Formats: sequence, structure tokens, C-alpha cells
Amino acid sequence: MIQAKILVIDDNKSVLSALEILLQFEYSSVQTLFNPNQISSFPKLNEIDIVLLDMNFSAGVNTGNEGLFWLNEIKKKSPNTSVIMMTAYGAVDLAVTALKKGASDFILKPWNNERLLATVKSAYELRKSKEEIHQLKTKEKGLKQLINADKSSIIGSSKALKAVLNLVRKVAKTDVNVLITGENGTGKELIARELHRLSSRQEEVFINVDMGSISDSLFESELFGHSKGAFTDAKEDRAGKFEAANQGTLFLDEMGNLSLQTQAKLLSAIQNKSVVRVGSNKPIAVDIRLICATNCNLEQMVAQGLFREDLLYRINTIHVEVPPLRDREGDILVLADFFLKQYGNKYDKPQLKINNTAQDKLMEYQWPGNIRELQHTMERAVILSEGNVLKPTDFLLHSKPSQTIEAEVTTLDEMELHMINRALDLHDGNYSAAAEQLGVSRQTLYNKLKKLKK
Repeated sequence: MIQAKILVIDDNKSVLSALEILLQFEYSSVQTLFNPNQISSFPKLNEIDIVLLDMNFSAGVNTGNEGLFWLNEIKKKSPNTSVIMMTAYGAVDLAVTALKKGASDFILKPWNNERLLATVKSAYELRKSKEEIHQLKTKEKGLKQLINADKSSIIGSSKALKAVLNLVRKVAKTDVNVLITGENGTGKELIARELHRLSSRQEEVFINVDMGSISDSLFESELFGHSKGAFTDAKEDRAGKFEAANQGTLFLDEMGNLSLQTQAKLLSAIQNKSVVRVGSNKPIAVDIRLICATNCNLEQMVAQGLFREDLLYRINTIHVEVPPLRDREGDILVLADFFLKQYGNKYDKPQLKINNTAQDKLMEYQWPGNIRELQHTMERAVILSEGNVLKPTDFLLHSKPSQTIEAEVTTLDEMELHMINRALDLHDGNYSAAAEQLGVSRQTLYNKLKKLKK
């Protein structure tokens, strides 16, 4: 027996009795109504899975308008309930009208029992499908909110930061492509998330892709997806990041690390507003807001033949330059206090304060690693602190790496990091050129730098 609630509405008591007898052996609950006017006051109508509704109730009237009226009333009160129309007068145009107005099917009187039961079962499956779709949409909305949840906010009130946020507010409501540039650690992803939060797509997903961590061989699969059997490990169809971000925002970070080959593939997807999965020939339309970021000078890379000029124009409709921390006068101590409270609570040291001399030290430092360096500095100071007041000696700050290996570089990891930083400085942050100088692949260089900076 199927656990479902059936409601039969007909002005013929013989019809009601016959259907009740037929359906009670198949479904857990069968109720009947002789008068359709009782629909308005019927208790918990939204819990009814299927309604069998007569098309005509008044004597001598065969237009079906009464049934259409009550169909509309039922749908107002319970949109997901499946309604099957019943009529003794078969008319294709009337059936089409009923289906357009929300009926799931119709049956003719007198009916064939097997056919009627099959029709009711199909209507029940439709009802369950609608419920599942509603649950999936609710779950999807919850997941989007979880993914989009701000893990940190934009902190500061300096003139330089206010100028950036003012530009962000102007641009956010549009769908133009935005290029965010700035040094490492300045908070480019936070600016991208702010653009998404203020946009008309804020209820949709924000997908973040670190382009530097994707090898050329996996680029198409990661960004555009693949079909089952496209390659050895492709055991099922998989959507890429473009499809995952459909209707939402796609944030491509570390754009300066792309090879010319992958740049061409990315340009094609942006121009066509569609992607083709690996192993398929079928284009899939995507509607995304594209935001890109890099710490490289893309115009200089274009001049050097390392970045496509047409791709730069595509991603650079609006350019947002995020200022380094040293140019955000007044924000250093505000951010330091923010991280102090954050890590003080995390490590059960909520009473910590920074004395004036230590504050001066933080203000005078140039912060080459920007906000990320300040964040790590504060966390380390909190962990190693022995009292409630942080002094200058609690903050280990590094001077800018010199052109020679300094005395404090004593480990192999420090040596490698020093060499990589020198190569990147020499090539203005261009990973491809630095990797070529060091004799490794761009992917190896990126992974090693990521590991060394942890």
C-alpha cells in the first residue's frame, strides 16, 4: 500500500463510492467531497497528495469551467498537489486547457480501472518529484549561503581603502568583467567577494579558482568539466568550475601564471559564453560574472609576449588596484587589533594588549607581505606571548630580502625561498619567467613556494 493521501471531489455519490472502494486498497488514505464549496475550508489541503476533481457540478452544464475554477483554487492553496480532472465529456481542447492551468492529467468517465490506477500512480510520482525538487532547492540555497559566508570582512577606514570600496560599490551592480591587481597578501579575494556580495547575483554561488595550482594538462577538465570515459580516470560526467558558477560569480585568481595555451582556451570560453566538456562536442551555455586577479603586471607581460592582449582586454573592463598595507595609513593598528582579538579568543588569551612601543614598531614596518604577513605575525605573537601585554620583542619582523644570502638564512627551505623570491623580484612576479630561470616547471615553482610559505 502506498502511503499517500487521496481526495476525490464529485457531485455524484455513486462515483465517490466507486472510487473510494477502488483506491482504498492501493493508498493509505482516501477522502471524498460531495460539494466543491467545501474545498475552501478543507483542513490541511496542502497535505493531500492527489485530488481527483470533476469538471462539471451544475446540472446541464458541460463547459468544464467549474472544474477549471476549482482547479485554480486548489493550486492556490496547495501548489504541489497533483490534480487529475474527471469528465464524462471528452474534449481535447478542454483537457489541454486544464493541463495548462496546472492539472497533471485527466480521465474520462466511465473509466477503466487499470488505466485510472496507472494515472493516479503517475500523479503521485509527480507529487513526490515536486517535493524532492523543493527540498533540493532548499538544500542548494543553504549550501550557497554556506559557501558565500564571509570568513572575514574588509577591515579599515583609510583613504586608500575607501577609494577602492567606492569603486567596488559603483561596479558591483553591473555584470562587467573586473580585474583586481595588487601585491600578494593585500586581500584581492576579499574585494572579489565584496563585488559578489553587492551584486544582483549575491544569492548565487561564488566559485574561487586558484589558476596557479592547476596544471596545463588538467586545465580543461577543471574549468570546463569532462564526460564519462574522456580519459582513464573519468568514471562519470563532471561539471567544471564554469558550470558550477552558472548564474553566480567565477573568481579566477593568479591569472598571471597561465600559459599561452591555456590563455587561448580561457579566452574562447569567455568570448562564446559557453564551455565544451573534455570528451564532448556539445557546447554548454554559462551565465557568469567574471572576476580575475593577479599580482603580476599583465601589460608588461603582454609587451614581453607572455600574456595575450585580447584576453587582457576581455578581463579588464574595470580595473581595481588594491593598495599595499604600507599605503593604508591608520589601518595597520586597526587590523592588528582585529587579529589580536581573533587569535586571543582562539588560543584562550582574550586579555592581550599591545603596548605603545610595539604599536610604533608595527606602524614603522613596511609589511612586504601585506595583510597576510600581519595576520601571521599577530598569530605567532599571541601563541608565544607569556603575559597580557605584547612588547616589541614579541613581534618577529623581517627586513626586505637583500641581493645576497644573509646570515639568518640557515636552512635549506630558507635558501630555496630566498632564491625563488630573488627570481620573482627579477622578473616582476612573472612565475613562468622565474621558473625558466630556476630550471623548473611553473607548476613545480608554484607548489614549492606555496609549501615554503605555510
